[in-house]
Amino acid sequence: MKTARLHEYRGPHEYHGALKIEELAEPTVEGPHDVIVRIGGAGLCRTDLHIIEGQWAEKSGVELPYVPGHENAGWVHEIGSAVSNVAVGDTVILHPLMTCGLCRACRAGDDVHCENNEFPGISRDGGFAELIKTTARSVVRLDPSLHPRDIAALADAGLTAIHAVKKAIPLLHAGSKALVIGAGGLGHIGIQCLKALTPAEIIVLDPNEQALALAGELGADQTVQLGDSHRDTILEMTDGHGVEAVIDFVGENGAIDEGVAVLRQAGSFFVIGYGENVNVPTIDIISREINFIGNLVGSYNDLAELMVLAAQGKVTLHTSTYPLDAINDAMDDLDNGRLRGRGILMPAGVE
Repeated sequence: MKTARLHEYRGPHEYHGALKIEELAEPTVEGPHDVIVRIGGAGLCRTDLHIIEGQWAEKSGVELPYVPGHENAGWVHEIGSAVSNVAVGDTVILHPLMTCGLCRACRAGDDVHCENNEFPGISRDGGFAELIKTTARSVVRLDPSLHPRDIAALADAGLTAIHAVKKAIPLLHAGSKALVIGAGGLGHIGIQCLKALTPAEIIVLDPNEQALALAGELGADQTVQLGDSHRDTILEMTDGHGVEAVIDFVGENGAIDEGVAVLRQAGSFFVIGYGENVNVPTIDIISREINFIGNLVGSYNDLAELMVLAAQGKVTLHTSTYPLDAINDAMDDLDNGRLRGRGILMPAGVE
């Protein structure tokens, strides 16, 4: 099968040519709960850029070369003897983690923190390929109306967004305000999740006019362009109090400082994007009684709920598709800000 494989780590903005198109043997069913999925769409993520930089090497323990790609959807190609929740031909989206189901976290429904997880695309071969191997615990059967290319990125970007929004729900009562920082690949999904799940007024901060226009179309109540007076603008929108929740999909280029500056007393800052540090004096955290909450990916149930919202048309993806062979062009577009929404890789022959 055709794959895009990483052989060596690169420095920032040195991504072009980092992934090589190569033929590998097709994965095979070895265990009773194995599921082989034919990829119909694999999402591009800024994490893929960080993977190429080697930021995940120590955390994941992965050995080069390997196949990235952690946002995957497609059709069931082959199943193990004990798989009963999907059948060959079913359309599925893959939860990004392969989990054991036996540890304390899994038994509590907190499979995000499975003690024995594997992470295809980060700790083992992922979906920048024609086929991927996963397990029955990781596949969510989709409504037939959903095509893999249209929802693949929801497997991580959407899952992370809904995970953070669900944590914020207790804060976002009627009359409350939430600030979304970044209306790009993750942010435009988070806006829709906020609109679908909370009554909060949604304010979106982004430097790009096109991204803000898209945010308005997707449900943002107010949009603010990053500039000299954006802090004053947001505080004016909140009668000087600030917002109850900041949901930061950027995590770099000063985004954390901007969000903290407009967070109200006892407000919460949800960290999703990453790249910089949170540098806030502890006396400010205490005196303002503010909270910082990290978010990785959501649970299997979070993903199943997100798929219901997608089938209902309440969450849609703004995407650009690329053939698998064009992986390096796609990476360049992502790195240089030319990609709006999410990039989706499609193997040859997928319609």
